[in-house]
Amino acid sequence: MEHSIFATLIAERTGIGVRQVAGTLSLLDDGATIPFIARYRKEVTGALDEVQISAISEQNDRLKDIQKRKETVVKTITELQKMTPELEARIRDCWDATALEDIYLPYKPKRRTRAQVAREQGLEPLAMRLLLQRDDQPDVVAGEFLTEDVKEVSAALKGAQDIIAEMVSEDERSRQSIRGSFRRTAVISSKVVKAKADTDEAQKFHDYFDWSEPLKRCSSHRLLAMRRGEAEGILRVSITVDEEENTERLCHQWVRADNASARLVAEAVADGYKRLLQPSIENEFAASSKEAADEEAIRVFAENLRQLLLGAPLGQKRVMGVDPGFRTGCKVVCLDAQGNLLHHEAIFPHPPVRRTADAFESLSSMLKNYKIEAIAIGNGTASRETKSFVDMVVEQTASSAQVFVVSEDGASVYSASKVARDEFPDEDVTVRGAVSIGRRLMDPLAELVKIDPKSIGVGQYQHDVDQTKLKNSLDQTVEICVNSVGVNLNTASVHLLTYVSGLGPALAKNIVDYRRENGAFTSRAQLKKVPRLGPSAFEQCAGFLRISDAKNPLDNSAVHPERYALVEQMAKDQGCKVKDLIEDKELRSRIDIKKYVGPTVGLPTLSDIMQELEKPGRDPRQALEIFEFDSRVTAVDDLVEGMELPGIVTNITNFGAFVDIGVHQDGLVHISQLADKFIKHPTDVVHLHQHVRVRVQEVDRRRGRISLSMKGIQQS
Repeated sequence: MEHSIFATLIAERTGIGVRQVAGTLSLLDDGATIPFIARYRKEVTGALDEVQISAISEQNDRLKDIQKRKETVVKTITELQKMTPELEARIRDCWDATALEDIYLPYKPKRRTRAQVAREQGLEPLAMRLLLQRDDQPDVVAGEFLTEDVKEVSAALKGAQDIIAEMVSEDERSRQSIRGSFRRTAVISSKVVKAKADTDEAQKFHDYFDWSEPLKRCSSHRLLAMRRGEAEGILRVSITVDEEENTERLCHQWVRADNASARLVAEAVADGYKRLLQPSIENEFAASSKEAADEEAIRVFAENLRQLLLGAPLGQKRVMGVDPGFRTGCKVVCLDAQGNLLHHEAIFPHPPVRRTADAFESLSSMLKNYKIEAIAIGNGTASRETKSFVDMVVEQTASSAQVFVVSEDGASVYSASKVARDEFPDEDVTVRGAVSIGRRLMDPLAELVKIDPKSIGVGQYQHDVDQTKLKNSLDQTVEICVNSVGVNLNTASVHLLTYVSGLGPALAKNIVDYRRENGAFTSRAQLKKVPRLGPSAFEQCAGFLRISDAKNPLDNSAVHPERYALVEQMAKDQGCKVKDLIEDKELRSRIDIKKYVGPTVGLPTLSDIMQELEKPGRDPRQALEIFEFDSRVTAVDDLVEGMELPGIVTNITNFGAFVDIGVHQDGLVHISQLADKFIKHPTDVVHLHQHVRVRVQEVDRRRGRISLSMKGIQQS
């Protein structure tokens, strides 16, 4: 019953068909992962993609949370002996978290309020009498309620008004009315704390020293910036509406006469609004606007992370990794095609040591001895100077090695982590960092999964958002990326295998241990011999694991083992072997896939199989491109307004894109400067690691800001 209700509600909220939602929920309940469902259960879901399946999963979790909350609400009200069939039906039919809390509010245990004290003094009947608004002499009526605790008429009336004020603040209709007002007219404002205005740390919030705008138009990044300034004690932030207008609105609802009792009710309504209702709804909107801003920031972060993880790989080549530096020198490592460390040493081509000849000799020797095919240089301190030196060595030694500049973001975090210590227990952090830089060129995905995504440098206020939601979103993004690319079963690290559908840390470790003890896997079927890897886990993971030199060529494809028999039947029908189908386009063209449609196999799965037979184990990532910064510019002081420069997009936010132009400080291309036409979001025109050309607009050295533009510049 609950499953059916959830499917209907989720379909309404997502715009996805009820049958598709119901099928997806059934698979999720059975423990299937999002990548597995998206790839191998298209007939059940109607070919939903990962984004749609994630949306269904998120809505399902929210409804489960509401269901649990409803159980608590029913239990509490029942224990208070205030439950009625009508009330229970309203709770049962409510699937909106805010509306549920409104229903519960009058019964919710709370601290001892002024209204509660008045009720204990026996003043609730007086409050109800006043609400009737029939008495023009409420003082006389109040005299009937004097006791040892309430000795004066004024105190009795005040207590009755406290009860009315609380009733107003807990009334569902009143709350919805004020919510509507906040939704339409709320204004968010920020003011600088005067004592902090002239401090350097306050300058990054300078735009918000005296700022206000309609809350409904406040973007995620502006709201999070204000909230961060508030958290750092630099700004005061408030959300306001027209108090007089809202009080009048409530009086129109509650005041129905023109006499002394009605005037007392009007006073209570005004008090209830100002003291209880308005602060409550303001807090509610502060929380909901922050939650919405968090969700948008997390969405942006997840999309940036996706683009970063799916960055172009160099592939399995012999790579030199260089972690550049001045005083401490450049740490150089040589890696084989599998990323194993062969050699490391430090060279000192730059001041203050400047052993240029020795550095030249060492580098040229390493290039030759380790047959280096590519060089990865970190983009941090001394990067430009190191690249110039390396380019000179490569040219003078006639080496064929290609030179790339690689992002260092997160490399220092990795080098000091337990993961790095376990991989290289006998090496120091500088060696580990250089290895990470080299491996990041070979396969960004395989290396970046070892690093906390928050340390990779592609977020937007990532430390200010809900950390649990952020982690869940980023973990899911990593999982989707890893499975969309596929993983080499015989070379993947524990950390990469952890994100494979159906595995996790324990099974990933068991796979690596089994590989170490028994040698390389020769077939996917061998996975069943891995300790604790049962049929369910095998079903979930097998299609995403590749064995490049397997006897069965399908083991190096995204064809799931459950469909091997079907492919073998296709080959048999063509009078050939599976290997022949893969190698011969003519044979594949003869296959009529409609003949193989069955109860569990439809055209979507059959089309995927044919694509895999065409390019088994294909990598969806783009090819790597070499990039060169402008040789005229190496520091911020070299920048001149109007200068046109090449750059690399390093981070994308809602308000624009950050671009590395080679001065150790990224510049911002505001969304209004990204194109000659109006665009809704920066991702409409740029993507992470894109090579672009920009124009320098302004350099603000005090605030550490470089403003760039792409308007009027032809992009390649």
